[in-house]
Amino acid sequence: MRGRRSRAVSLLVTSVVLTGLLIPGAFAQPEGGDPAPGPEAAAPAVVDLDEIPAEPPARPQPPASHELYGADCDTLIDGSQVRATCHNGYPETDLLRLHVECDRWWDLDSDSAAVAVGPAGRIELVGRCWKEVRSAWVTHQRP
Repeated sequence: MRGRRSRAVSLLVTSVVLTGLLIPGAFAQPEGGDPAPGPEAAAPAVVDLDEIPAEPPARPQPPASHELYGADCDTLIDGSQVRATCHNGYPETDLLRLHVECDRWWDLDSDSAAVAVGPAGRIELVGRCWKEVRSAWVTHQRP
């Protein structure tokens, strides 16, 4: 019961406050419906049709189709050891990095230096933690 009574009172107070805010605005309207002249009154817009170009602007080229890129990597976690075997089957060189996240808070995570893998090249990246490995992944970068 008490919650309903306070809700009704708050609705009544809100409506009285809003009415008090709206009434002065209603009396401030000028008669006749025309807005009062002032800096916000804008002049009608004039457009010179000779300035509009005859041809539409050139559209940008659509983005190239998704290019195939990046070596295919298989990552194996064995206890505290991580091994990523990668093969680049594409005609561009790929820079690979192995990232190892260790499970223990005191065990340092590691990121390997970038290693270039040429077209049709194979590489094996190895990393480790002192204890358990939480996750490992390989990132790719264009040279």
